[in-house]
Amino acid sequence: MLALFGPTASGKSSVAEELASRFPAELISADSMQAYRGLPILTNQPAVPTRLVAVWELDHEGSVAEYQQLAHVAIDEALSSGKTPIVVGGTGLYLRAALSALALPPAPGRGEREHWQRVYDSVGGERAHELLAERDPAAAASVHPNDRRRVVRALELTDAGRSLKAPADRLWSADTRYPTAIFGLDVPRDELGRRIATRTQAMFEAGVRQEVAKALAGPISATARKAMGLEQIARLGEQEAVEALNLRTRRYAAYQRKWMRRIPGLVSVAADRPAGEVADEILEMVRAREHLPARRGRTANA
Repeated sequence: MLALFGPTASGKSSVAEELASRFPAELISADSMQAYRGLPILTNQPAVPTRLVAVWELDHEGSVAEYQQLAHVAIDEALSSGKTPIVVGGTGLYLRAALSALALPPAPGRGEREHWQRVYDSVGGERAHELLAERDPAAAASVHPNDRRRVVRALELTDAGRSLKAPADRLWSADTRYPTAIFGLDVPRDELGRRIATRTQAMFEAGVRQEVAKALAGPISATARKAMGLEQIARLGEQEAVEALNLRTRRYAAYQRKWMRRIPGLVSVAADRPAGEVADEILEMVRAREHLPARRGRTANA
């Protein structure tokens, strides 16, 4: 298998498409927001056929566990048909879930989540955290009492006899279901900022404001509402929204660069050049079966 990771606007989709043009391959998205229908401009959905893009309705509460099940099926189907799966995306947790052999606990039912949300809201964060510490000390030690979402999730998992702590740690181990070469696309900050600004402007020219208005006119889940820029585009004037989206995207790219350092065995490849050249270098390394260094060329935090 191959996997491509990198900050937003680093050219992941273009490089993946170049790779897929060179040998039989199946592209599989590892992007939490591209999984939703109805926001193709805002979430920069690829133009070429890619598995796990636009598979959930906007009112669906997606989860990493559900995504993992879908990703494992897509990977297995690609391999059984003689194609090389190329998992590509910028959501680090989704990428690791797709590659990992660790089965994640399923998302709880709506009633269970609402129950623990009511408990948290009625007794407060400190008491809810104390309750979590009684049930799962390890999870409580990794979660702040003010982090309502994670405290609630950890309490949900205790009902199922699971822990928030253990799967997350093991998910970032080097274990994968199949042998996988993982490449990270490295673009200098200045160049990445320029690409982000160019892409943001193109999104508005393509009608992202109308797309967002249509999405918010119907039912939309709390998860889908997290799509970057959705709220700002909906409530701000165009220029303010452009500036806000540029800022949020640059901050998100900084987080993604940190995630690159967490992915075991990732090989960093310079991506401030044509996508075809990047694909050729990746393919050369894979075909030569050379020992892949932890970093190649510039480091991911250069």
